[in-house]
Amino acid sequence: MDLRKLKTLIDLVAESDIEELEVTEGESKVRIVKSSASQQNQVVMMQPQQQQHPAQYQVAAPAPVAVAAPVEAVAAVPEGHIVKSPMVGTFYRSSAPGSPAFVEVGSEIKEGGTLCIIEAMKLLNEIEADASGVVKKILVENGQPVEFGQPLFIIG
Repeated sequence: MDLRKLKTLIDLVAESDIEELEVTEGESKVRIVKSSASQQNQVVMMQPQQQQHPAQYQVAAPAPVAVAAPVEAVAAVPEGHIVKSPMVGTFYRSSAPGSPAFVEVGSEIKEGGTLCIIEAMKLLNEIEADASGVVKKILVENGQPVEFGQPLFIIG
C-alpha cells in the first residue's frame, strides 16, 4: 500500500470519531486502531496469507500544533460564503491536466455547479457549489492536499 495513502488514512482516523478502520486492497490489509491520547495509534499491515507473521508498525499520533494567525491576514480575507472541503484528498481545479479550470476568480457560479475535483483513494469527487454567486477567491493551489473542513473557495 502506498505510504501517502497510509498517512492519509491515519490522519483521517486521528481527526475523526472513528475508533477503528480496516482497509483491504488486493491481498494487503491495513488496520488502524485509535487508542487513548497517552498511547500511540497502532497500524497493522497484513500481507498475503503466505506469510506467518503480520508486520506491525507503531505510528505516533500527530502532535497538535498551535499557530496564531496574523491579524492582518484575517482582515484580508474577502467576505462571502466559504466553500469547505467535504473530505481529505488532493485538490484539482480541472478534470484533467491541461484542461481549463472549472472556475476562475470572477467566475459566476450557480448552486450545484462544479467548482473542483477532490481525489480521495483513487476516486475523483466533483465538489459542487452550495451557494450561487461570484468566485471571489480560490484558497487552494492545484494538486495541493486538502483536509476535511479546509476552506477552498470564497463565493460572494
